[in-house]
Amino acid sequence: MNLTLFDLDNTLLPIDSDYEWGQFLVRTGIVDAEEYRVANERFFEQYNDGTLDIFEFLHFVLRPLVKLDRAELDALHARYMTEVIAPNLRPAALDLVRRHRDAGDLCAIVTATNSFITRPIARAFGITELIATEFDEVDGRFTGEISVAPCFKDGKIARTEAWLAARGLDWSSFGNTTFYSDSANDLPLMQRVKQPVAVNPSGRLRDHALAEGWPVIELFR
Repeated sequence: MNLTLFDLDNTLLPIDSDYEWGQFLVRTGIVDAEEYRVANERFFEQYNDGTLDIFEFLHFVLRPLVKLDRAELDALHARYMTEVIAPNLRPAALDLVRRHRDAGDLCAIVTATNSFITRPIARAFGITELIATEFDEVDGRFTGEISVAPCFKDGKIARTEAWLAARGLDWSSFGNTTFYSDSANDLPLMQRVKQPVAVNPSGRLRDHALAEGWPVIELFR
């Protein structure tokens, strides 16, 4: 059996689901439009240039979530899926995932974006296994705290290894291990697998992939 891991934002999706969730909250009036928009843009730029303070960003993301009960959040997310995610489920990405699933690979999405946002998106790709940043909940409400180490940079390796260990597996359990990503933030996990694949890569990742002889593919034009 092979293990195939996928980043989500700008890899399987041609958008960043975390950033677009923020923009969606602005459009729906859940947050103060100008204040939130400016902060969302700043964090997005920091992510792209590799300087993001993940804990500062996650607490920013959590603030509007703790104000709403789960029914309100689920209704908002259903609308977000319809308005934002569904139009960005591209055939090339769906086919890539389908090929690995049909081959019998163990597939998982490994993303820094929190599981509240990403679990329904993973299901839309037919992937049941999600390794994501997790927020604490009590009785269905978010507490404002992060439950485990963020699934970001080196944290993606730690979280993936914990997920494997919970299933009685490790890296040696697989004939091949593959990780698809667009971002240089994912270099730690890309260097851990046998077959890293740069997908729609950022400039920094493209340069690194070409220097290392890694495959480079473009799912979106």
